[in-house]
Amino acid sequence: FIDGKEIQESASGRALRSNISLVPQEIFLSDCSIEENIAFGVPKSEIDHALIEKVSKIAQIEETIVKLPMKYQTLVGERGVRLSGGQRQRIGIARALYKKAQIMIFDEATSALDSEIEASIQVALHRAMRGKTVIAIAHRLSTISTMDRIIVLDEGQISEEGTHDILLKKRGLYYKYWARQSGGFIGVQEAS
Repeated sequence: FIDGKEIQESASGRALRSNISLVPQEIFLSDCSIEENIAFGVPKSEIDHALIEKVSKIAQIEETIVKLPMKYQTLVGERGVRLSGGQRQRIGIARALYKKAQIMIFDEATSALDSEIEASIQVALHRAMRGKTVIAIAHRLSTISTMDRIIVLDEGQISEEGTHDILLKKRGLYYKYWARQSGGFIGVQEAS
């Protein structure tokens, strides 16, 4: 269901896909410019350059791009080989934001980023997510701790559901994982 309507009755596959942005773990980049990769699927003549710059800033990749000799026209190479994993990931995030979809799916979208870059992107992403439906899949719990609703899966089944604070108070599986990730692994006793 989307907006209370069954998907099969209310939207064609094309209409549904046009309203969903996906940032997967592995970002696919074409052997073309950074700009074309952000505006993926948009004809070159219709690319909104101002929007490209805006989403690049949000995704924390703009500073890197403007230092390149050809800036947004820099070719990334086959599968983005001329960029680091974190740079490819941030271009993927910019691509999702460029699409302006109402439903955004982040599948471990910040897993290739170091903690400092992830934290700065999280702030910007939360602003960009306002008014949208966001599904975020993450093992790094700091990525999802501010979400409205967190669903904890255990062996394919829902084991817990709630906000970060509610789940910590339950002292269940989420609490156990949070304690491990925020307290470290070595010399820390199992949370009970």
